Amino acid sequence: MTATHGTESAALRVVPMDPHDPASFDPWWEAYRDAEVHDRGEVATVWQREELRALMQEPGRSRSVAGWSGVVGEETVTTGYLSLPQLDNLTRAAVAVTTTAPHRRRGHGTAMLDHLLVHVRAAGRTTVDTETFWPHDAGPDGDGAPGREFARRHDFELALGDVHRRLTLPVAGELLDRLAAEAARHHGGYTLRSFAGPVPDELLAGVAALDALVATDAPTGTLDVEPHAVDLGAFRDAEGLLERQGRSKVATVALDGAGEVVAFTDLATTVHEPDRAYQWGTLVRRDHRGHRLGLAVKVANLRLLQREFPAVRQLTTFNAESNAHMVAVNDALGFVPVERLGELQRRLP
Repeated sequence: MTATHGTESAALRVVPMDPHDPASFDPWWEAYRDAEVHDRGEVATVWQREELRALMQEPGRSRSVAGWSGVVGEETVTTGYLSLPQLDNLTRAAVAVTTTAPHRRRGHGTAMLDHLLVHVRAAGRTTVDTETFWPHDAGPDGDGAPGREFARRHDFELALGDVHRRLTLPVAGELLDRLAAEAARHHGGYTLRSFAGPVPDELLAGVAALDALVATDAPTGTLDVEPHAVDLGAFRDAEGLLERQGRSKVATVALDGAGEVVAFTDLATTVHEPDRAYQWGTLVRRDHRGHRLGLAVKVANLRLLQREFPAVRQLTTFNAESNAHMVAVNDALGFVPVERLGELQRRLP
């Protein structure tokens, strides 16, 4: 959520965005991109045009999505995005509002947020999620940051603080060897398996089950969130979306002696940013923690990434600041903090 101020927005027209019509979608995406880059500079993690187009056209069974454009004259100056979970967390909705820099302080963002909340209420949702970013040096609360203050004025509370970290690639083989050897001393009896692309059929159920737990087994702060549903068809749908977006996944799992998936990590590359990859989920099942499996799978996954996608020069990740174990793993790998992310929540009466 980007900053905007004021209350007057008489000139703004809010119209539905059609992701199948470039004349509607492209100005919407460009306004979103311009606002993100203006606020966040070179650390911005912008959804690329074709990634977001594919999501908006066919999001899959796990969620419904919609977008609106705020138009002044013929110019799109404000964007609105709404996502509604369809398989779980059926009281929740996620919203995002961005306003281009030259059109702020005119109430456009407020008008767009009010429009989104009408749709949230119509869907019967009572908990609204959003996110905002601020510089790392601004501290964990983000007080005074424009996006944070905009959200505060609209009754969004900070539920969880995350840190955006980046890792410059390639990581030296000597460091990966040392970390792998250190972890291996603690996880005898487990087997690591890495793969690029869709999850192999024989691992699907185990990976999907762990992936569904990431939302609640990782730190959640005061977020009102429940575990995600384990739906193998929806998981495959999501893999199909990745392909349409031009993304490829790289993943590593840990198997126990019985062959069950007890830990996993995955990251995504994209043809639209061939020099960048994004860390996604990492989770070790609770009854298998204490064996350095988190470090082991991440090291193995980095090896595969560097072998299969040598053009990638930067790996981006977000971790809850309170997740001391994963932060320590990322510190050991060489990640450095560059920004903060606030996960915010508002409960509707």
